[in-house]
This record gives sequence, C-alpha cells and structure tokens, in this order.
Amino acid sequence: MTRRSRAVRALITVLAALFAVTTASTTARATVEPKAPQDFVALRTVGPTILQEMRYFTPHNFVGERIDGYRQPLCILTRSAAEALHRAQTRLLRQGYTLKVYDCYRPQRAVNHFVRWAQDLDDQATKSEFYPNVDKTRLFDDGYIADKSGHSRGSTMDLTLVKLPARPTRPYVPGEPLVPCYAPKSQRFPDNSVDMGTGFDCFDTLAHTLDPRIQGQQRANRLLLKNTLEGLGFVNLAEEWWHYTFKPEPYPDTYFDFPVSSKSLNKAQ
Repeated sequence: MTRRSRAVRALITVLAALFAVTTASTTARATVEPKAPQDFVALRTVGPTILQEMRYFTPHNFVGERIDGYRQPLCILTRSAAEALHRAQTRLLRQGYTLKVYDCYRPQRAVNHFVRWAQDLDDQATKSEFYPNVDKTRLFDDGYIADKSGHSRGSTMDLTLVKLPARPTRPYVPGEPLVPCYAPKSQRFPDNSVDMGTGFDCFDTLAHTLDPRIQGQQRANRLLLKNTLEGLGFVNLAEEWWHYTFKPEPYPDTYFDFPVSSKSLNKAQ
C-alpha cells in the first residue's frame, strides 16, 4: 500500500468516526418529551383568577425537594376540569373567596419519585411536619403513597380556599424548623388559605374530609369547598379534604407522563 493510499484510508476512518459521533449526537437531540393531548390546558388561560401555589415545584413538600417532572409552577388540567373549576371560582368570588390550587396534573415520573422516597426508610427529614404520627413503613399500606395517581389522568387537583383579599404567602426556607401539619394554624407553616384543620398533604386521619374531630369554622370551611365543588361535578377523596376529581374524566384509564411545562401543551399557553 502506498503512502498516499494509507493517508486516504486514515482520512476515511477519521471521517467515519466523526459521522458516527454526529449521528449519535443527533439521535440524542431528537429524543423528545411526550406531549399533552389537545384538550389539556394551562388553568390560567381558563380561570385566571384562581391562585396557584404549586408545592411540588418547591422543596416544601413531604419529599423535601422539587419533584421530578415539574419544570414550571404551572397548573395543567383537562379543559373540562379547568372550565368546571372556573365555574366554581365564579360562585366563590361572589362569597368573598378564591380557590387556590396546590397541585393539578401530575406526571407518572413524579409519582415514581414519591415511591422511591417512600421506599427510602432512612429519609425522615420531613416527618415532623407531614407524617408525625405515621411510621414511614406504613405509607403504602395506609394508602398515603401508591404507584399510580388519579392526578396523572389530568382531571384531579388539590386545592383550598383563600379569603379575599388574598395576602401573599412567604416562601419556604429549606432547613427551617418544621411544625406538625395538624398543629393550630397560627403555629403551622404560613399559608394564606382559610383554616381547614390541617395543612395540605397532611398524612393523618385528621385530614379526612368529614373527620368528626374537625368542628366549628374549620368544618364549615371544608364543607364550603366540598359543597361548591360537588355541586359542579367534582368528587372528593374522603381521606383528603383538598383532593377533588372532575367527573366524567376524559381519560379515566390513562396515566400521562409529559412534564409540567407550557412546552408540553400543543399550543403556547
């Protein structure tokens, strides 16, 4: 083989290697995230006056860190659920209240994050606030954590009531002392919502919507939320005063995994 032939062959080898690297890089870039179906919307485009405090975008939740799949602090719902929520908001505004959502559509990857956290029995960092009376080994058996969530179907949301005029809620500072979620409202982490007897995501039987120990104004607040939403087609999860699903669900058997982001929606919202 001549010197020139060896040089040409070496050049071809280098070019082939570069092509392989470029092709692999292009393939990686071509991997795209799943998108939401056409009838998923950002709640702000349907119910712009509804407050949003998306807890899983922040570290102030029972896991103690931002949850996988939450790219933006954005409430995404099926259009039918969002429109029904807007109708509820219209009724409540006339009574001097606004709705506030803590969570809406939840991707399957977020649910998987919850499951991994629950299986890590050494991680007890948030116990003193979110599950003071529950042994972490019981979270699955007691129904607090599951490998599927109705939130992933797009018509379920976690929400509360805020008395108008709404005052801002200060942000959570990681590392600050935690207080039990069932402590008196004045002692719990600040939340501009009305007093529901427990905080959001309280893993305790006191969070059951009609728990008989919750009386007075706390019970009245729960019933105002419950009666308003149920009158418009929502169904409450009896174990969580904050958890509602709009029925009938457009996707009763589908668990989506697109990220919580405006880019997941088919049109810019």
